[in-house]
Amino acid sequence: MTLGLMMAAWTLVLAFAQILLSAIAQTSQYGLKWNAGPRDGQMPPLNDRAQRLKRAQANLFETLPLFLGAVLIAHVAGRESEVTALGAQLYFWARVAYVPLYAWGVPYLRSVAWAVSIVGLGMIAQAILLP
Repeated sequence: MTLGLMMAAWTLVLAFAQILLSAIAQTSQYGLKWNAGPRDGQMPPLNDRAQRLKRAQANLFETLPLFLGAVLIAHVAGRESEVTALGAQLYFWARVAYVPLYAWGVPYLRSVAWAVSIVGLGMIAQAILLP
């Protein structure tokens, strides 16, 4: 398996971990009865950390299809290179760093992590779009 595909696989693990972290935060606030029930009715707003974890998950899901598509196109088209491998690693590790930075409400560094992930995605896109 190529490094790009491996980073894509690990990014799926990260996505699942973020789903779990968000669900755990919600369940810890609302309780197991809420989690196991139909979730009808209005609940009080989530606490700040639970809201941030939910937003961090949504933020990953905005770019995840683009990242997976770019990695797969690079692989199928035979355009994988050191640049695409580095781009995939930048995307993944920046997304890993993004989660705790957002969960703990760290300003600016969170935005830097997001920007680094976008640079990584751009590196892959450039490699598949430009000869």
